[in-house]
Amino acid sequence: MKREVWPGEPYPLGAWYDGIGTNFTLFSEMADGVELCLFDDAGGGEERVTLTEVDGYVWHSFLPGVGPGQRYGYRVAGPHYPEAGMRCNPVKLLLDPYAKAVDGQVTWNPAVYGYPLGGDDRKRNDGDSAPFMPKAVVANPWFEWGDDRPLRTPWHETVVYEAHVKGMTMRHPEVPERLRGTYAGLAHPAVIDHLAQLGVTAVELMPVHHFLHDHHLVDRGLRNYWGYNSIGFFAPDAGYSAWGVEQVTSEFRYLVKTLHAAGIEVILDVVYNHTAEGNHLGPLLSFKGIDNTAYYRLADGGRYYFDTTGTGNTLNMRHPHVLQLIIDSLRYWVTEMHVDGFRFDLAASLARQFHEVDRLSAFFDLIQVDPVVSQVKLIAEPWDVGEGGYQVGNFPTLWSEWNGLYRDTVRDYWRGEDSTLADFGYRLTGSSDLYGTTGRRPYASVNFVTAHDGFTLTDLVSYDHKHNEANGEDNRDGTDDNRSWNSGAEGPTDDQAALETRERRRRALMATLLLSQGVPMIRHGDEIGHTQRGNNNAYCQDNEISWLDWEHADVEFLDFCAELIDFRRQHPVFRRRRFFEGPITGGKQSDADIGWFRPDGKEMAAEDWGAGFSKSISVFLNGDALPDPGRRGLRLTDDTFLLLFNAHHENVQFTLPGRAFGQQWAIDIDSAAPSPARSKRKLHRAGGKVAVAARSLQVLRRIQ
Repeated sequence: MKREVWPGEPYPLGAWYDGIGTNFTLFSEMADGVELCLFDDAGGGEERVTLTEVDGYVWHSFLPGVGPGQRYGYRVAGPHYPEAGMRCNPVKLLLDPYAKAVDGQVTWNPAVYGYPLGGDDRKRNDGDSAPFMPKAVVANPWFEWGDDRPLRTPWHETVVYEAHVKGMTMRHPEVPERLRGTYAGLAHPAVIDHLAQLGVTAVELMPVHHFLHDHHLVDRGLRNYWGYNSIGFFAPDAGYSAWGVEQVTSEFRYLVKTLHAAGIEVILDVVYNHTAEGNHLGPLLSFKGIDNTAYYRLADGGRYYFDTTGTGNTLNMRHPHVLQLIIDSLRYWVTEMHVDGFRFDLAASLARQFHEVDRLSAFFDLIQVDPVVSQVKLIAEPWDVGEGGYQVGNFPTLWSEWNGLYRDTVRDYWRGEDSTLADFGYRLTGSSDLYGTTGRRPYASVNFVTAHDGFTLTDLVSYDHKHNEANGEDNRDGTDDNRSWNSGAEGPTDDQAALETRERRRRALMATLLLSQGVPMIRHGDEIGHTQRGNNNAYCQDNEISWLDWEHADVEFLDFCAELIDFRRQHPVFRRRRFFEGPITGGKQSDADIGWFRPDGKEMAAEDWGAGFSKSISVFLNGDALPDPGRRGLRLTDDTFLLLFNAHHENVQFTLPGRAFGQQWAIDIDSAAPSPARSKRKLHRAGGKVAVAARSLQVLRRIQ
């Protein structure tokens, strides 16, 4: 029986089921012909439907009776001149760039390449790739959201928790084994309770867009654990599904709904700068075979790929259909999947409209004017690997940024490097030197000490050098600029002095992060003492190196972190919406919103900031000088605090400021102790002495 085919509509792009059938659309300006290929559940039994309707280079048809669960792909006929960037080959099955679900992984076979594997890219490979390719799947668009709604947690109240779906749950003893490593597992009450106990307000999920495990990793018996190898910008990766590919969109929505019910936002780490198709010798999986010159930035007349990502290719941000793809994807995840924001991997590449990074590029213009995407949280990783790619502080006003300078400065300060005080002062107070002159606020700075890329917090204080031997690259991969210190012994040790130093530094680093102005981001597992055994590039370690070890969780440090987050939540002076103004003119210094003092109690002079040997400082935060109205428009007030920082290797006696700043003070937090809160608080008078232990900080509250 001949299949019934209707003309359908050219928009929206992708495969959309309406209850009667599915509308299929595919953009290709280069194509001479397009075939829609339908497969049974086993991936065989291919049926081809020629798409004869074309509007604005969009090929389309509506197939009544085709619904959720249908596997499909495309074959695109057209010119094949790789030396000119034209790589159409109808023998190759191609994934729909707009697929809402994807079934399976690539089986690495020469047939998935446009040319003999590792051979001459001018010689065409006409082996059929369909048996070795994942298949797009028509998704069910309906889900019972109930009363779910955007949480819209203000930026200055946000605490971000960077998490990996699989790594969070694979070793969790309370998560049922069948749910471990999945979206449903992450939604399990045991995991939600942990996040609620910690007090974070947003989970930033490492890539969940469908991604591939690189050929070179599979050959070495490894997998792409991090997931920065996307091939589908609309599809939640089915490898994280407990319910199966037909239900993967519903399972992800269930995760979002569950987190929202707990008051936790969902931010996605998204990779729009490149795809898994690699360079000119890479596989022909989707974009290359559909319209290579549209989707990618090409070099040398089209034969090679312009690469600012270190992955072999870079998406072409000058082409309107590429920009449409990204905006459509972002809008889909907000409107259909209810996510609350995005962190853009290597975001500088998205701003390269021509060669240079351009903050006025079309990409930013589209984000700015989009009524949906412009209203969610937008975080840039403000660098790429291309020339001029380090752009911390240079993104537009809507954006917040991973602040790499914060990471580097705070690491340097607490490992005892010289000449760090001036930079430390800027980072502690929201990095006004980066964000204060362009209309941005302190929450433009997403502060972090550790992230997925690099040492864990435990390893940061336990290793001088990376130990990436398990990656199979002779320890050549991963950065050597770790700004770490092993505290006196490399790796596991019984040296009690080294262990005590590590614990003190770990508490000081976490306390600094949570007491700084800006948005703190905690790397998952840091709060329970997770170690990767010195591996600072665990991108391919889909095993116990990366999976959190809940059985040996450091509960004492978890409590420490939770108390600090709660302390931050209670006190708006640590999460201001505006930058400090500093000393005032014509008034009392004690009326200023911030003050800086040497350990001897004297105010910092210009020459003190440049003193290379100086590693101790106290900071006065005036709770009576908050400029920010609260949510209801009422003027906020808070307690007034004095922060004493001592990164010196010995204890330091601090002299408290004079009576004008406060007559009596009590210690609220001492990072030298396992618990930040003191049950018995001794009062300290103005001008009195307070001993601060080596490599620790204290927070004193003004009593009167």
